[in-house]
Amino acid sequence: MPVVDVVNLDGKKVGQVELADAVFGAKVNQHLLHEASRWYLRGLRAGTHKTKDKSEVSGAGRKLWRQKGTGRARIGSIRSPLWRHGGTVHGPEPRDYSYALPKKMVLGALRSALSAKLAEQKITVVDAWTLETHKTQNLVSALEKLNRTKSALLVAHGENRNLELASRNIEGVKLTAPSVLQPYDVLKHDLLVLSKDAVARLSHSLDPERKPVVVPDVETIAPAAKPAKKKAAPKAAAKKPAAGKKAAKPATKKGKE
Repeated sequence: MPVVDVVNLDGKKVGQVELADAVFGAKVNQHLLHEASRWYLRGLRAGTHKTKDKSEVSGAGRKLWRQKGTGRARIGSIRSPLWRHGGTVHGPEPRDYSYALPKKMVLGALRSALSAKLAEQKITVVDAWTLETHKTQNLVSALEKLNRTKSALLVAHGENRNLELASRNIEGVKLTAPSVLQPYDVLKHDLLVLSKDAVARLSHSLDPERKPVVVPDVETIAPAAKPAKKKAAPKAAAKKPAAGKKAAKPATKKGKE
């Protein structure tokens, strides 16, 4: 496993961390990187371009002059595409340029991008993004100590309000989370700065040999066996009088005269 030094925001070494070979030492696939970058850029397109056709431009719908006898070309509408200020034929319409890309291809491209950055020695691991204030100048001075040259991609796991406010006004610096990290952003920025928590998160989520945790379904769990209820003893059947005979009435005591 590759070993990378862990530094604090002052640029001083405070430890080391091992990076997973399956994530940071994978073979770089140029085709996957191209496909993932193209897919990401297509999803960013707004697709709001629009031109007006013959039915949408302004102008009366009447025929300008009669069909024959004037010596001029026949014309049916002032909004004709052949005329100035007329409609556009087959112009662009609003559309969605995004398309689906298999998840395995995106994850494979992200492994290739991280491995390429590590091979170029452009990955820096910081202990934690502990900023005392949200001022931009403090983060600028910290990035200068981390050898930022042109641009930097900051990856932090969890909410960090000071880091979010301090990084949004620096040109060439972008903040993202490990769960939404894109291969295009990794390739675009010159330096990749990861926190220790972000490294652990990426190593866990991008490991292709990670076994999924199987949670048993509630419906498949057999209910606990209940003790069998004892059957009540059958009651003795009342004797019915024989056919043709009346049932004997109970004797009653006569009162004394």
